[in-house]
Amino acid sequence: MTHGARQSIIESCPLLERDRELQALDSALSELRDAADGVPRTLPGGLLAFTGPAGLGKSALMAEARTRATTRGFTVLSGRGGENEQESAFRVVRQLVQPALALMDEDVHVFLGSWYDIVAGALGLEATDTAHAPDPTGVRDGLDWVMTRLTVRKAPVVLLLDDLHWADVESLGWLTSFASRAADLPLLIVVAYRPDELPPEAAAFRALVARHGNRPQALAPLSAPAVARIVRDEVGDGAEDDFCEECWTVTGGSPFEAVELAIGLGERNLKGTQDELPAMRNVAAAVKGPGLIERLRRLGTTTVHFAYAAAVLGAPAAPELAATIAVVGSEEAAEAAERLRAARILAGSPGPGGLEFVHPLIATTIYRSIPSHLRVGMHDAASQAVLAAGLGASAAARHLLEVPCDGRPEVVECLRKAAREYLRAGAPEAARRVLARALQEPPVTEDRAELLHEIAGATFLMDPTATVTHLREALAEPVADPDLRASIVYRLTQALAHTDQLAEAATVAAEEAHHTASPRVRLRMQADHFV
Repeated sequence: MTHGARQSIIESCPLLERDRELQALDSALSELRDAADGVPRTLPGGLLAFTGPAGLGKSALMAEARTRATTRGFTVLSGRGGENEQESAFRVVRQLVQPALALMDEDVHVFLGSWYDIVAGALGLEATDTAHAPDPTGVRDGLDWVMTRLTVRKAPVVLLLDDLHWADVESLGWLTSFASRAADLPLLIVVAYRPDELPPEAAAFRALVARHGNRPQALAPLSAPAVARIVRDEVGDGAEDDFCEECWTVTGGSPFEAVELAIGLGERNLKGTQDELPAMRNVAAAVKGPGLIERLRRLGTTTVHFAYAAAVLGAPAAPELAATIAVVGSEEAAEAAERLRAARILAGSPGPGGLEFVHPLIATTIYRSIPSHLRVGMHDAASQAVLAAGLGASAAARHLLEVPCDGRPEVVECLRKAAREYLRAGAPEAARRVLARALQEPPVTEDRAELLHEIAGATFLMDPTATVTHLREALAEPVADPDLRASIVYRLTQALAHTDQLAEAATVAAEEAHHTASPRVRLRMQADHFV
């Protein structure tokens, strides 16, 4: 049975037992139309959340939200978290904004105006001023301004954010602050996530959703009659009640598993009789977990490695990068992709967005099945491949975070470059993460003090106490460059002052800075009354 059979199931019984959620969506879209026409809205802040465990149809609801919003003529901007992309700062924000910027007739520099250099790094643009890292608060304010201006220009606007439990911390933080300010805009924010998998940093987001009346909309598993309908739509109305009841039992009412099971039953020309129950259970077992991996392995080693590479890269994965990491030729990669689509492991036909898995559950299962030594090697190869493709150090860094420390200078250098990219994007916590990993590599002895100085710069606004510790460690290292030592001392005096250790700051400055600093650095210290 072809991929078209799957489409027939979805079209014949779309979103079974989701009337409550669809009514909430329609109400929110109607309120959005009213808001665009100047009518005060009754839904606080224009936020709608769908929640539930994996496989309950959150992404299907998001797809329906897109269809209904587009049918009404609304502008839709979308983004999605990725299980292996949580370390990539502002990744979800870029998914939301970059397509809109790319389609503009107006020059992006003109559109962003004075905010350009402040938000350029967060939006994946090249800043004109690379010498100064923007303040994170300023970046959030700038992103608020960008989204507000986009909304005013393209109103009404619907933001669709799927798999938000996998969103990067920076995007989640921005969304939380922006959503509370967006009540007066012709804007609706629709989010979907697994509540039990939200990160600890999402506490403020949880509180935001909880303040919005009867939201979130928690999805329930399908009932036995709904699963029976899915099965009979595929194998025929002759499927026996006991057979359909067992289908409901083995799928647990998961819409994803029920649809996949029904397709598998159709492919085997089963009719839904009592004596076919063993065969049905075998099909159900192949939908997820060990059964899925066994099904994948039957497609051949080349296809398995190509699927591994796509899972390591994360969706959407560029086919040529997946081929490089899997160490297969372009023709072999194309054949592997077709086999994976025929097996309903990869979704749809190849497009500009890259390779996508049919469902995040499949991607997670495949990724976690990769032998640890091979997974490490693939992440290492991915870091080199994305660098060679010109995707930047931060794209490579998230793979290097999965690779054991081995004392490689090139890894340290890549992570330091990634940290500079993150700082220019206004993401100091992301910079701290990659620099801490670089310190563990470890760097060569003569670079250790400079690296500790860079970590201190990343932690200064977040944790001055940690900054003091890093800088004291840096001063304990051999520092050949007097200006570097002077800068370390200067930053240490600042950090000590921020932690109300003014006397010690003055002592450090008096003992060190006056004798070692360049005239320029010494003047900075004098201006701050440290010397």
